[in-house]
Amino acid sequence: MLSLSQRLTQQQKLSPQQIQYQKLLQLNTLALEQRIKTELEINPILEEEMELTQEQDDKDKEDEIDEVNDPDNEEFELEDYMNDDDFDHERVNRSNDEETFQPLAPSRSTLYEHLLSQLRLLDLGDDMTLLGEEIIGNLNSDGYLKRDLDELLEELELFEHVVIDHEKAEELLSTIQHFDPIGIASRNLQECLLIQLRASNDADRYLKYLAQKMLEEHYDDFTKRRFEALKQKMNLTDESLKKTIELIQSLNPKPGEGNLETAELNQINPDFLIEKIDDNYIITLNDKSMPSVTINRQYLEMFDSKKKKGRKKNSRDKETYKFLREKFESAKWFIACIQQRRETLLKIMQAILERQYQFFEKGAKYLKPMIYKDIAEAINMDISTISRVVNGKYVQNPMGIHELKYFFSEGLSTDSGEEVSNKHIKERLKEIIDEEEKKKPYSDDKLAELLNDEGIHIARRTVAKYREQLKVPVARLRKEL
Repeated sequence: MLSLSQRLTQQQKLSPQQIQYQKLLQLNTLALEQRIKTELEINPILEEEMELTQEQDDKDKEDEIDEVNDPDNEEFELEDYMNDDDFDHERVNRSNDEETFQPLAPSRSTLYEHLLSQLRLLDLGDDMTLLGEEIIGNLNSDGYLKRDLDELLEELELFEHVVIDHEKAEELLSTIQHFDPIGIASRNLQECLLIQLRASNDADRYLKYLAQKMLEEHYDDFTKRRFEALKQKMNLTDESLKKTIELIQSLNPKPGEGNLETAELNQINPDFLIEKIDDNYIITLNDKSMPSVTINRQYLEMFDSKKKKGRKKNSRDKETYKFLREKFESAKWFIACIQQRRETLLKIMQAILERQYQFFEKGAKYLKPMIYKDIAEAINMDISTISRVVNGKYVQNPMGIHELKYFFSEGLSTDSGEEVSNKHIKERLKEIIDEEEKKKPYSDDKLAELLNDEGIHIARRTVAKYREQLKVPVARLRKEL
C-alpha cells in the first residue's frame, strides 16, 4: 500500500569557493606550485608578478588596489565570500626570509606519476578518472590502499558532487590493481598476493593451484607459519609444501617498492622551515620558488571600460564583459584562497610548535601526546581543516625533516602522572625487544609486564598492536635456535 510522508533533513552544501579552498589546503608546496602555474595558463586575468624594488613594489601595490576596488565596488565583494577583511586583494606574497631549502638530489619519476600515466591511457569519463586519481593519491609507501573505498566515494560526492556506484568503483580499483606494478592498490597482503598469483603465467600450474588454495582457504595458517597444519589440511608432502611456499614468497608483498621511485624515496621538499635564532623559533613557508600572482593591469582596464559603457554595450561587448567578469571573479577567488591557505598553514604550524616545544628543544623522547582536536581547539578551527593541512606536508627543523603527522599521537599516563606519547612507548618497546635473549624472547604479556614495571600502564593487547605496527613478529617467530 502506497503512502505519502514528509521528512525534514539537513544537508551540508559547500560553495565552489569553499571546495577550492579545501583542495588548496591539501596540496603540498610542489603540488601548489604546479596548481598556480596551471591557473596562470587558463585565466588571462592572472599574471605572474616579477621581482621589483621595494619602493616600486609599494607604489604599484597602492595603484593596483585602487584599480581592483573600483570595478569591484559595483558587483564584486570578496569579503562577502571569505569574511577576510585583512585579505590583500591584488597579490599573494611569499616569505620575506631569503633562506631557501637546497635539495640534496634531483627528484626522479615517482610511482604516483607512473600510475597516473597508466590511468590516463584508459578511456574513462571525468568522474571515473577523478576516482582513479583519488585511489592512486591515497596509496601508502608500500603501495596499499588503506582507506575504505566507500569513504573516497563519500568525499567525491561531498566535495566534487560526483556520484559513482560502488560496483563501478570496485571495477576501477581492480583495473588499477593490475597496473604496473601488479598488485598495487591492494587493500591487504592477501589480496595483493592473490592478484599477482592469478596474473602469473610463469609458475607451474599445479603449484599455482596449491598456492592459490593456501592463500584463499588457509591464509591464517600460512601467515603464522603453521607448516604442519598446512601439510595435514592440504595433504601435502614436504617437497610440495616447500615449493608452494617458495612460489608465494617469490611474489612482491610491497608493490609500492621496487625499481620505480616512490614519493618517500624522492628528495623531500619541506613545506615549512623552522630555525632557532637566539632563543626563538622562527617559522617560514618554504615558498621561494612559488610564482607570486597578481591581477593583470591591462585586463582590468579593459574590464573597467566595458563596464562603463553601460546600456550602450552591443552583444559582442556583453559577451566580452561576461567573460572578463567570470575570469576576474575567479582570479580574485584564487588569490584569496592562496592567501588564506598560507595564513592557515602558518597558524597550524605555530600551534604545533608551541605544544611540542620540548621536542624541538630536546628530541623525540620529549614528544607529547597530541591529537588533531587539541590543535583545532587551540586555534578555533575544524578538525577536518587540521587534517587537510597535516596530510602529506613536511617541516625542516633543528631535529631533522618530519612529516607533520609525526607530531600527532595518543598517549598514556605514567605512575608519576606524566602523559607520554605512544611513539615514546613504541621506542621503548623496540629497545626491550632488541635487548631480549633471542633463545627466550618475551611474550606480549611479559612485554606489558616490563613496561608496567617502568610505570607505563599498558594492556597486553596494546603491546600486541604496537608490536605489529613496529613490524616485529610474535615471540615464537623471533626465537632463535
